[in-house]
Amino acid sequence: MRTQYDEQLAEMNRLLLKMGASIENAIQMAAQALLTQDRELAEKTIQYDSEIDSLEKEIEHVCLNLIMRQQPVASDLRQVSAVLKMITDMERIGDHAEDISEITILLAGDVYIKKLEHIPQMANVTTEMVTKSLNAFVMKDDALAKEVIATDDKVDELFCNVKEDLLALIQEDIENGGQAMDLLMIAKYFERIGDHAVNIAEWVIFSVTGEHKNIRIL
Repeated sequence: MRTQYDEQLAEMNRLLLKMGASIENAIQMAAQALLTQDRELAEKTIQYDSEIDSLEKEIEHVCLNLIMRQQPVASDLRQVSAVLKMITDMERIGDHAEDISEITILLAGDVYIKKLEHIPQMANVTTEMVTKSLNAFVMKDDALAKEVIATDDKVDELFCNVKEDLLALIQEDIENGGQAMDLLMIAKYFERIGDHAVNIAEWVIFSVTGEHKNIRIL
């Protein structure tokens, strides 16, 4: 019985890492498509979202089976419960990569009003946050998860830089307004990806310590 239980936990972790790799790829592809104005790559990124959605449902099924049939307790229950929460944020990250790609397609035929600098940096930082949060889960490393949470300040700073730059361009020429708003929306999606990575990290801490946002649950 324990062997089957361990196999199901291992399968849950395997699928979680597969989903993690998918969302990391989606973020990177969305950022690259934006930077190079590659409509075809943006369309591929949008197609990626169905794979991410499918993995969320598959992981959810494994987790619910574990809870109903194996009745995990203590740290195992925390781990399964955390994964159920994490995959919701991971699916939303996939949605945001899709959102970014849809705007990229709209902008593909335009000359950018400004060289993209801070937005690609946001993409790199948020991708690293996602990677670290999942590594923290696998390694049961709450210190690494706390690093992810602290990194969110960097994402917020980059978002503020983007906003200030774009507002200055609008003040300079009102004709810049439409594209500036599209680029600001893209930056906001990357900022939200950072927020979801923080949520994942907080659930990692819960899986390790039993505490979430200063509340002891299990």
